[in-house]
Amino acid sequence: MRNRVKEFREELGLTQKELGERVLVSRQAINAIETGKFDPSIWLAYDLAKLFNVSIEALFIFREEDRK
Repeated sequence: MRNRVKEFREELGLTQKELGERVLVSRQAINAIETGKFDPSIWLAYDLAKLFNVSIEALFIFREEDRK
């Protein structure tokens, strides 16, 4: 699943560490999400979307071929 986490994070001027602190995950987790190595739980996706004030669909790009 592709995402726009890095784009929205940078718009807010946050580091990966700062974003992680706001949603209660590590900097490494944020990095893994941004690089596509990890798909967040629905609750983490919700928290990120809420923090960025966008829908989950605007933050994460769902493609059928990415379905696990």
